[in-house]
Amino acid sequence: MSKTADPPGGGGDIEPVDLKVALEERYLAYALSTIMGRALPDVRDGLKPVHRRIVHAMRVLRLDPGQAYKKSARIVGDVMGKFHPHGDASIYDALVRLSQDFAIRYPLIDGQGNFGNVDGDSAAAKRYTEARMTDVAMLLLRGIDENAVDFRPTYNEEDEEPIVLPGAFPNLLANGSSGIAVGMATSIPPHNAAELCEAALMLIADPEAGLDQLLKAVQGPDFPTGGIIVDSHDHIREAYATGRGSFRVRARWVKEDQGRGSYAVVVTEIPYGVQKSRLIEKIADLLFAKKLPLLADVRDESAEDVRVVFEPKSRTVDAELLMESLFRLTDLETRIPLNMNVLSGGKVPRVMTLKEVLAEWLAHQREVLVRRARFRLDQIERRLEVLSGYLIAFLNLDEVIRIIRTEDEPKPVLVETFTLTEVQAEAILNMRLRSLRKLEEFELKREFDTLSDEKADKEALLASNAKQWAGIAAEVREVAKAFSKKTKLGKRRTTFANPPARNLDDLNVALIEREPVTVVLSRKGFLRSLRGHVADLGSLAFKEGDGLKLAFPAMTTDKILFLSTDGRAFTMSADKLAGGRGQGEPIRLAFELEDAADIALGFVAVPTRRRLLASSDGNGFLVSEGEMLSATRKGKQLMNLSPGAVLKMAVPADGDTVAVVGDNRKMVVFPLIQVPEMTRGKGVRLQRYKDGGLADLKIFSIADGLSWQGSGGRSFVRSADDLFEWRSDRGLAGRMVPNGFPKSNRFT
Repeated sequence: MSKTADPPGGGGDIEPVDLKVALEERYLAYALSTIMGRALPDVRDGLKPVHRRIVHAMRVLRLDPGQAYKKSARIVGDVMGKFHPHGDASIYDALVRLSQDFAIRYPLIDGQGNFGNVDGDSAAAKRYTEARMTDVAMLLLRGIDENAVDFRPTYNEEDEEPIVLPGAFPNLLANGSSGIAVGMATSIPPHNAAELCEAALMLIADPEAGLDQLLKAVQGPDFPTGGIIVDSHDHIREAYATGRGSFRVRARWVKEDQGRGSYAVVVTEIPYGVQKSRLIEKIADLLFAKKLPLLADVRDESAEDVRVVFEPKSRTVDAELLMESLFRLTDLETRIPLNMNVLSGGKVPRVMTLKEVLAEWLAHQREVLVRRARFRLDQIERRLEVLSGYLIAFLNLDEVIRIIRTEDEPKPVLVETFTLTEVQAEAILNMRLRSLRKLEEFELKREFDTLSDEKADKEALLASNAKQWAGIAAEVREVAKAFSKKTKLGKRRTTFANPPARNLDDLNVALIEREPVTVVLSRKGFLRSLRGHVADLGSLAFKEGDGLKLAFPAMTTDKILFLSTDGRAFTMSADKLAGGRGQGEPIRLAFELEDAADIALGFVAVPTRRRLLASSDGNGFLVSEGEMLSATRKGKQLMNLSPGAVLKMAVPADGDTVAVVGDNRKMVVFPLIQVPEMTRGKGVRLQRYKDGGLADLKIFSIADGLSWQGSGGRSFVRSADDLFEWRSDRGLAGRMVPNGFPKSNRFT
């Protein structure tokens, strides 16, 4: 192949561009476009561009609350054709969401037809549905015809659209927002409008008000679907102080008595954003998989309201424990994120705190108020100019009529004769004859006086910061009254509570089907569980060269403790053990055992029970089984061992006396109280050895005597008096075992 030649001449100007620089520039332009024009809401009106354009287009179509509905297709067409050059599906989806009372706390659109439901069913096609604005949307638009905000050309420069809406309603926090931009995202849950207005009034009264004062008004999110927030006040405060956090929301439920001691749990409110149909499907799947052993059945009896019924397995099941198990495994409990990343001033994306959001909304309201006042003042001045001309005309009516009748160009003559402005002269010439009646003069004087007073008020308003804030406070109070907690729409739906203090172990047990099993560990380290409590262990099959090492009964709800020879404790839930089919799984896959270590002991954990750990060189200490439990694969180090020593025994501390036998067949008996209780360490010396080490250990009650099993199945018992020679303090070498003690040096 030939080498690439230079481009031929005459092909136009070719400019070499660094690829890295070009990609950075273009990606930055794309990122800014996404952030500014699509994903993040404006802190002033709480709307993204698509929502703002929908509301503006409906205003142009005069779809006020009192007007007739129009087809959604008509609205979508106008939005797409005039203001928002994107897909009609995305515009209709945004319109639908603005009308859903389960998705948005204070809907901006009043929809007629099928606009979806909480089950997740989608809305009907736009040709079938109709819409118009709500009072909330009208509040957002209030003053838009009075030069309250700036307009800019639309994408094709054929029309104009508002850069931001006047936003007399605290929409950003009241309705919330969510979106994903490039490198940033926003997630703001809905809040109660009355509480936001109360907090805003606090800020107007005292701009230095702290977050704690604002939180006396703003308790937390107020979701359209209700629910219960189970976070602490400190957690909620931290979220609002930083602008980032989350809220733990649970379904609301009640316990309904079914008679004869039975009951059912009825969920009446589900967390925000959860689709009810999918929630019930997930619960049914968990029920089928036996992951919810306390639950017998689930039914959806919802109509207009939410009603999901849970039937417990039996009347003895604790209702709170049943619900805790459902909260843990299903979306009946969710976390709603808070990330108040918004466009400050419509230009700068940043994470804002609660106070900053409210302060910027109030600053926008002040700007809107000032602009509306100036607009009205200009109107008044123009009208007063015209009225002044009318009054001059009435005072000189005959002369005005003569000039108009006789002069070819009456306008300049009127201006010169009565010292009028061009506007006044034009108004007089355009005056209708019926306006010349006497009564009209009195009306003109009354209007002139009224407008003069209003002009003075507007000028005073524009000259005084205090009056401006007083005006804003009055408007905010109107909004607070319209959406008071006493109204159906304004009533707080989400409440606050502390989660019930349930023992975590009780809950873990509740999530497992309680069944008997037998835990089996082979000599080569293969672990499995068999169904039921197997009595005949001789029938167990193992791989060639392998055999039984440990076997003991348990329940699937139990925690199993394994102790390794290097003094570590490992924990496994009995329900997580491999089934009985096959030879099991290597225990080293479940635990991170050292290469030189092996499993020494295994048993069912009883957290309140104590055991005496003993090493092969005769050291030991007491430790509760609750302290042995571990949540990691590495386990927990319990016993520090001397070189060459291993963990040999872990005997239940059921008694008051310890008997220790060494390989040298010497025995020492001492009180259990001499052994300290520790969580980790080497322990104390139980028996001293010159050669060999620990053979066996037994804890017994001295009042009952020491017993052991001799050869031929014969039982031996030595009373406290019989053991006088061997009773001493711990750490001694002891004396040779009594007559009849087994040659194996074992008590059993």
